[in-house]
Amino acid sequence: MSGTKGLPTTAPSEAPSDRRRSHRVHIAMPVVVRGKNGTQPFEEQTSTMAVSAHGCLLRVSAQLTRGQQISLVNPKTAEELPCTVIFLGTKEGGKTEVGVEFVEPSPVFWRISFPPEDWDPSERKRPTTGVRPPATPSPTTRK
Repeated sequence: MSGTKGLPTTAPSEAPSDRRRSHRVHIAMPVVVRGKNGTQPFEEQTSTMAVSAHGCLLRVSAQLTRGQQISLVNPKTAEELPCTVIFLGTKEGGKTEVGVEFVEPSPVFWRISFPPEDWDPSERKRPTTGVRPPATPSPTTRK
């Protein structure tokens, strides 16, 4: 098997095209979506469902098409980045699940830290329930 050394391994059910280029973080962050429906400009405030260095997944009521050019605005920083609609998912409650990709990767757009490559969410420390820290002794009053 020479020539394959150093290549990432793929699970049997995972095609190489299914691998992510960057970690996805499931987080609701406010964003403004700007674009045009035909010749009519639109602007919609929504929030993300998941973000990555390459884009995000969100729900919008605007009618978008795959391949459509839009912009995302981070309302906390006023930064605006051009994006392409790459995925149209389920429609629920008048909003469609939409995947958008930045024209150029931009992990700093979200102003969050992405997990490291070797991060395994199953190994996270979980808070223990029902365990209280030891009580601090209350000061006694002298009579």
